[in-house]
Amino acid sequence: MSRKFYMLSAMMLLAVSALSQQGKITEKIIEIGKTDNRTMHHLDVLTNRFGGRLVGSNAYENAALWCASEFKRWGMDVIMDEAGTVSVGFDRGPWFGRLLSDNGMILHFATPSYTSGTKGVERGPVLLEPKSRAEFENMKGALKGAWILIGGKNNGWPVDYSPAADSARTKIIEKNDSIAKINRDIMRQNFENRDKPPKELLPLKEEPALFYRQMCEAGILGVIQSSEVPIRALYDRKNLDKMTFDNLPTVCDIKLDENQYMVIEKMVKERRYFLIEFDIRNHFRPGPVKYYNVIGIIKGTRYPDQYVMMGGHLDAFDIGTGGVDDGSGATPVMEAARLIMAAGGKPERTILACLWAGEEFGLLGSKHWVEANKDKLPKISNYFNRDGSPTVPTGITVPDAMYNDFEKICKPLNSISPDFPFKLTKNINPPRPRPATAGGSDHAYFAMNGVPALSFETSDSKGYNFSYQEIWHTENDLYTKSIPEYQNQTSVVTAVVVYGLANLDHILSRVGLYAEPELKK
Repeated sequence: MSRKFYMLSAMMLLAVSALSQQGKITEKIIEIGKTDNRTMHHLDVLTNRFGGRLVGSNAYENAALWCASEFKRWGMDVIMDEAGTVSVGFDRGPWFGRLLSDNGMILHFATPSYTSGTKGVERGPVLLEPKSRAEFENMKGALKGAWILIGGKNNGWPVDYSPAADSARTKIIEKNDSIAKINRDIMRQNFENRDKPPKELLPLKEEPALFYRQMCEAGILGVIQSSEVPIRALYDRKNLDKMTFDNLPTVCDIKLDENQYMVIEKMVKERRYFLIEFDIRNHFRPGPVKYYNVIGIIKGTRYPDQYVMMGGHLDAFDIGTGGVDDGSGATPVMEAARLIMAAGGKPERTILACLWAGEEFGLLGSKHWVEANKDKLPKISNYFNRDGSPTVPTGITVPDAMYNDFEKICKPLNSISPDFPFKLTKNINPPRPRPATAGGSDHAYFAMNGVPALSFETSDSKGYNFSYQEIWHTENDLYTKSIPEYQNQTSVVTAVVVYGLANLDHILSRVGLYAEPELKK
């Protein structure tokens, strides 16, 4: 036999051996994932030990350090990727409020992040906000030490006190002054022509907290706005970049349960005497405060400079504890990495497990990584992102050029659990244009740069009546809202697919992925 034949035979044996070894690792991943799945443990630590992981908070920093230490403990390399800074830090403590009257009650409310707390317990009367200059002048002496009910409905954001907002309110006040002057003339005419039908007064333009700056200068304790339940509370996005430790907000911005708001508003209009007290521990610290992406690395044995990536964002709003958004994404990523390591996986291609910073502040962490790693983008086989809900993977749709690869990789998925069948679908539609603007999660900047960012299709297949809208950015975003069996299944599915892609002898083809030409390799 020829030397060439022996070499070909040896190569075939090596390939068969490699496939056999990969199959054993995949079986081990599934076995560990079914018998010792720790996804909910990771979520318990992130949500119930650290809590809401707001960028700039101690909770975020502690969570990032813990995740890095876990990756290292599992035998992975770790990069703490400095993604940026916030000008000041913010930590939320406990908050409490109550109505003091004959029908007193504990108040259900929240405040947006990076807004003021109280100076201990602060108690005062409640007034309706002035809606015209005349009203303000008439009541300005009573504003000091009072809580002010403002109009509008809470959308999660605080009252904007930026110079641009002050200027806009000034223009509305001037317009209303003009309307008020016309109305005085109408009232005079109506009085002089009492025998005729009265003319209607012109409406003033409504704007919540129209006299915000003037009321703050007069010494109000805070503003109170009606909020649907569950209460949503975001952060001061308009002023955070300009915030320093010397110009911190000083007036509380309270979002109150709409039912309680109506009760209090009625009492104010009836001119009943009562007081409200709040104790809100919103704490700041001097900045700049750095924030980091946590990147866990399982280095490739054959193609170390090619990548399969999986990720979710580590940060979360602190009105809840980030149990769903995005604890339900970050923790399956962590567990998928652990399962691969625990099974003895040695992928040929490098696997990156990415816990992004600052997604809620505008995809800051993933954007930073993409912009700092342009050279790696053509070498990424796929980036899997999970964000939004703890529903279970039920399938994936891929372009024709990727179908055969995914068919082999996804075959073991239906052996994990009969409760969660998995379907691979070939996309028969024309490819869509590459996204030109950032979307709503951390896959966006990858996709904008032509990187495959295919994600699993998910569903509430067991009918737990899950509703993301009841949780998204609200006080309901808690550990108890994640669904353990869905989370566990997600971790195993992710580990199997990511490990399979990492062991292909090529990165996924980008033919048919986007309507534009693929990136050069």
